[in-house]
Formats: sequence, C-alpha cells, structure tokens
Amino acid sequence: MISNSATVRRLRPLLALLMAHAVSATGNMLMMIALPLYVLSETGSGAATGLAGAFVTVPVVLGGVFGGVIVDRLGYRRSSVLADLSSGLVIVVVPILDHTVGLPFWALLGLVFLTGLLDAPGQNARRSLVPEVAAAAEVPIVRALGWLEATERGARLAGAPMAGLLVVGFGALNVLALDAATFLISAVLVAVLVPGRLDQVAEPEGDLKAEVGGYWSQLRAGLDFTVRERLLRAVVLLVVVTNLFDAASSAVLLPVYAQRELGGAVAFGLLVGAMGGGALVGSLVFGVIGHRLPRRLTFTVAFSLAGGPFYFALAAGLPLQVLVVLKLLAGFCAGAINPLLAVIMLERIPTGLRARVFGLINAGCWAGMPVGALLGGLAIDHLGMTTTLLIVGVAYLFATLTPVRGGPWRLMEPERPVPEPANLDAVSQSH
Repeated sequence: MISNSATVRRLRPLLALLMAHAVSATGNMLMMIALPLYVLSETGSGAATGLAGAFVTVPVVLGGVFGGVIVDRLGYRRSSVLADLSSGLVIVVVPILDHTVGLPFWALLGLVFLTGLLDAPGQNARRSLVPEVAAAAEVPIVRALGWLEATERGARLAGAPMAGLLVVGFGALNVLALDAATFLISAVLVAVLVPGRLDQVAEPEGDLKAEVGGYWSQLRAGLDFTVRERLLRAVVLLVVVTNLFDAASSAVLLPVYAQRELGGAVAFGLLVGAMGGGALVGSLVFGVIGHRLPRRLTFTVAFSLAGGPFYFALAAGLPLQVLVVLKLLAGFCAGAINPLLAVIMLERIPTGLRARVFGLINAGCWAGMPVGALLGGLAIDHLGMTTTLLIVGVAYLFATLTPVRGGPWRLMEPERPVPEPANLDAVSQSH
C-alpha cells in the first residue's frame, strides 16, 4: 500500500500536466469548430469566416515569437497557470456580451485575438515543463513526450465531434463559454498538482553561458540559432506553406463545404475528429517502429498522403462515409510527421535555448496560417469551391514532395543511433 501511494505521488505532477494539456487541447477544438460556424451563420460570408480564422492564428505566431523569453523568465509552471487564467477570462466575455449588450463583429475578433495571444505562451510553457515532471515521476523523457502527443491527439478525436454536437444542441457562443471553462480547469490542475519546486528553467550550456542581457538579446540568441540551422530553416519553410493550406481548410473550406454539401456541424466535427483519430493511431505506431524507418522517405511519403489527396476527394464530391475513411488515412500518415520532426529538434537544439527556439519554430510554422484563412475565404467567394479545392490539392502535393530534391533534407538522417521518437510540439497544424 505504501509503495502504491508513493508511486501515485511520484506520478501525480506528470499526470496532472497531461490532463491539463488534454483539457486545453479539447478547448481549442471547441473554439476551432464553434467560431467559424458562428461567423458563417451570422454573416453567410466565406471572407468573413476566413477573417475570423486569421484572428485565431495571428496571435499564435506573435505569442510564439515573443512569448518564449517571457516563459523562460517567469518559469514554466507559473506561465502555464497565468496564461490559462487570462485566456479563460477573456474568452468568457464573448457569450456574456452576446447575451447582454450585444457582440459586434469587431469585438468578437478582438477578444479571439487576445485569447490566442495569451494561450500560445501557455502551451509552450506546458511542453517546456515536461522534462521536470518526467524526471520527478522517474519516467523516461521520450515516453512522457509520447504521452503528451497522445493526449493531444485523443483530445482532437473526442473534442471535434463533441464540439459539432454541442454547437447543434446549445449554439456556437455557448460552446465558447465551455472553452473558457477548459482554461480554468487546466490552470487549476497545474497550479494544485504540479509542485512549485519543479518550476525551474534549465541553465544554458557550453558557449550559451555567455548569453546574458535583456529581453531582446535573449530573443535574438534563439533567432540566430534558428536561422543558422539549415534543416530547421527548410522545415519551417515547408510547414509554413502546408499550414497555409491547412488553415484555409480548417477555418473556411471544410466548414463551408460541410454546411453546403454534407449537412453542417456534425459532418464537420466528424471529419476533424477522423483526422485526429487517425493521427493518434499513426503517432503510436510510428513511436514503435519509426526509429527503424528511413527518415526522409518516411517524412515525404507521410506528408504527401496526409494533405493533397483529400482535397481532390472533396472536389470530386465523394460521400461523407468515404471522406471520413480518407480523413482517417490522412491522419494516420500525419501521425508520423510531428514525432519525426521532434526527434530532429531534440538532436539539434541546445537545452538552454529550447523554449525560445521551440516558440520561434512554432511561430514560423504558423506564419502562413492567417494568410491561408483569408485567401481561403476570398477564393471560395471568387473562384468557387471546386476550383479552390483543386488548386489547394495540387499546390499541397507539390510542396510536400520538395524533400525528394535533397539539399538540407539529407541532414534528416541521423549520424548515430537515436532514441525512440516522441513528439515535442504539434509543429504541423493538422487541426
């Protein structure tokens, strides 16, 4: 009995962090499903829906760029709690305004923007806290990171169809109130169950010990390292392009297509959930066998199948049942992408720069998403749905085949055996 109690106490901080991450990811799915459907129902405009999607993604970029140094200074645990509490307080204002004095479109955009700006550093803080809670739990870091990825994928699997049903039953803005509750739950889990003694930031190692100074010099150190790394530059460039298309799909193309052709919110939620479920299985399978596979070939094949073909299926007007199966297969392939990229980052980023470089890479990978959301809405209004889907499918496939050309992508192959991979960060948007 004593042994079991000691085991529970040892694992409690890690389990609490995983639960907080799962709750937060579920809340993000509620926002992702409810916001575009609300804007579309109120305005009937693809362009307005795309604009709202842009206001969701722009703060992720800004928060990733400028939040890393702040997270390092405040500490991972404290940053996670403060970011969740602030984000929840902001987003709960949306349904309150709607039910009282009214909710102008500009106010909705501003509140959504501020929520995302606060949430991005919080997500980075939780990921950065994993090494400390894993060490306290006496769990290998690779396994803990794999569990973190599984919680996020599982949240997408359950959260997307649940969000679709909640929108139908209670209305989109009431679902945003539930999103605010998820922020509160996440904050409480970390504040109460993750001890303050774990709220430490790793000291810079080697030549990085000389890196002192103010906010901007510390930010520049992370940026300089990211720019110097050829493979990391190539990864960011590729994922910028694909995330642009993914943003157009998740914020505009898929919700509009689901409403016009598939019956609305439930179909939208099913498709997004199928992607999450397939990715969950794919990441688990890759975690078992991925270290035996050639990296560049695996990455290219998985990325190519995860994107372009589904847009062609939408353009062809295939029935919902077939689209769900194709989305499951696309998700399965996508499940290999983030774990593979995480291994590369673990190998190449010094510990002392990890929070800043992770934030910068994530921000860079999200940089095309606001543009994608805007262009997706404009393309539907001016080119039509089918033409837009075909253009996106062809461009996506062309982009994901670029690693075949070699160059910095040859650096993906390890020079020595590496640990079994696990995901550090959802670099590819995929949701």
